[in-house]
Amino acid sequence: MDSAGERYGPLVHRSVHHGAALWVVGVVQFVVAMAVAQLAYGPPTYSLTQNYISDLGAIHCASFPLSSSHYVCSPGYLVFDASAVALGTLLILGALLLPTAFPARASRRLGLGLFVLAGLGAIGVGLSPEDYNLTVHSISALVAFAGSNLAMLLLGFAMFRDTRWDGYRAYSVLSGLVGLVALGLYGARAWEWGGLWADWGVGGIERLVVAPVLLWAVVVSVHLLRIPTFASRSLARAPSA
Repeated sequence: MDSAGERYGPLVHRSVHHGAALWVVGVVQFVVAMAVAQLAYGPPTYSLTQNYISDLGAIHCASFPLSSSHYVCSPGYLVFDASAVALGTLLILGALLLPTAFPARASRRLGLGLFVLAGLGAIGVGLSPEDYNLTVHSISALVAFAGSNLAMLLLGFAMFRDTRWDGYRAYSVLSGLVGLVALGLYGARAWEWGGLWADWGVGGIERLVVAPVLLWAVVVSVHLLRIPTFASRSLARAPSA
């Protein structure tokens, strides 16, 4: 009979499959909801570069902020806001089911913990649209953005010396770094600098923060779903260092 250490390398506990499936469902439904809300948006039509992602969840058709010329109108706001709550909930549930997919290290605990925090942020974004409570919305978005990208970076380090993650370590670290750099550009309002960043616009830069997380969650989850499972949780222990 194989030892726990030998089993740990090529297999995962079946709860990992459940968590991975939840992440795939969460991301797919969110992408579909964004597309639906974009199609229903306006007038004027929704711009991927000039509109914030959260404009899709605004509950009023009006200038936002009130003193600006930025007009938002999203008849599909309920779809977007409900989807953000669903995404956050599924991220949290998935993260709680995934621990045995990584060696028992501090980077695993911190990484999955940050995904739980990011999920709470996504829920806050959905429950507090930008034109309902901007303060809560902004804090929630920052928690979701920073938490999820830091989580990818840490989980990339958690993958070291685990044969199940061959080929995914560098991708995870790079995804986290790209998202964090984009978050820095977003916070610095890089679209106001002119040149290339002006072409990207606020929407393009914000999507550069979000897209690596959504893509990573699907890629990693599909990888985990392809790994065979074992049933006994007692075998889900990390190999000795």
